[in-house]
Amino acid sequence: MKEVIAKRKFVAPELIFGVGASLLAGQYAENFGVNKALIVTDPGLVECRWVTKVQASLTKSGVDSAIFSDVSENPRDTEVMKGAEVYMDNNCDCIVAVGGGSPMDCAKGIGIVITNNAHILSFEGVDMVEVPGPPLICIPSTAGSSADVSQFAIITDTNRDVKISIVSKAMVPDAALIDPELTTTMSLQLTAATGLDALTHAIEAYVSNANSALTDLLALDAIKLVSENLAAVIQDPENIDLRGHMMLASMQAGLAFSNAILGAVHAMAHSLGGLLDLPHGECNAILLPYVIRKNFSSAVERYTEISESMGINVQNKSSDQVCDELVQRVIELRTAAGIHKSLRDFGLREADIPKLAELALKDACMVTNPVELTQKDIEKIYEAAL
Repeated sequence: MKEVIAKRKFVAPELIFGVGASLLAGQYAENFGVNKALIVTDPGLVECRWVTKVQASLTKSGVDSAIFSDVSENPRDTEVMKGAEVYMDNNCDCIVAVGGGSPMDCAKGIGIVITNNAHILSFEGVDMVEVPGPPLICIPSTAGSSADVSQFAIITDTNRDVKISIVSKAMVPDAALIDPELTTTMSLQLTAATGLDALTHAIEAYVSNANSALTDLLALDAIKLVSENLAAVIQDPENIDLRGHMMLASMQAGLAFSNAILGAVHAMAHSLGGLLDLPHGECNAILLPYVIRKNFSSAVERYTEISESMGINVQNKSSDQVCDELVQRVIELRTAAGIHKSLRDFGLREADIPKLAELALKDACMVTNPVELTQKDIEKIYEAAL
């Protein structure tokens, strides 16, 4: 029987889930007593109807707004600091993030820079934020990053070419308006990458050494939802029910990993993204099978339960057989989602690997991996994924 009496903390924003949730932005801003909101989004969404609708919702509630959209796929420290200037120049008193993980992480960063009057890089690590940011409303347009419900923000340090992790309950948004309709405009590639990001969140949260009974429930259901719906939604991208299942999986995985933290896959993906500016979800998808193989013997029971959630029959099979089938199932799901690249295809060179491994070892996510990995272990995983 699983231990359920271990002391654990669980943090989550107030959230609304369902079609039309995004249109409540104005109501929430009004409830927070907001006069002017900074809408943080990205160049691809700034002209999209979703941003226009959110802005209209704010206007209807008597809340003025300004837009900041200079956000990269992997948000940079310089972009956060520029966003903070725009916030101050426009006399804003609230932030509304509309988009995927990048705008939401950037928005979180802008908020704490404003209230703490400090550079974003000074918050690197766990519980380094002294003063929470202004009211933050997150409206995700992708189903995978889960930044709308998590206490994480990932920002690229442009001087060191490394992604830093900021982990603090002060980073949890005040409200998450989770509207599956916004994901209907995602490309198929982004649908696949973010869906596999959600799967990785859930798997790493379930085997994390900081798991709890509550995060376990959320993680296993998220794993099941992604396994059953990702390939289907890629075949039928306009299906709002399938989009809803994937958005629910993202939310549940986010609540799980925000509280149980993650593991080696994310630590290594952060290292890759910082050095080579690679797409985070695809990095996770490539690395996941190799990390499962390395971790499996240290968390056999948990990986077996993950296998069952992914539809694998584990009866009368050895742990090696279960490991093989789980790895193959992940690869099949990745292939069905249209992700075929290796790290070499993204430009990774063998000469980069020692530095990447060194950076990954220092990442906060590595602390909760189920087994302690060495520099050599991590290098071998990168080499296998080339």
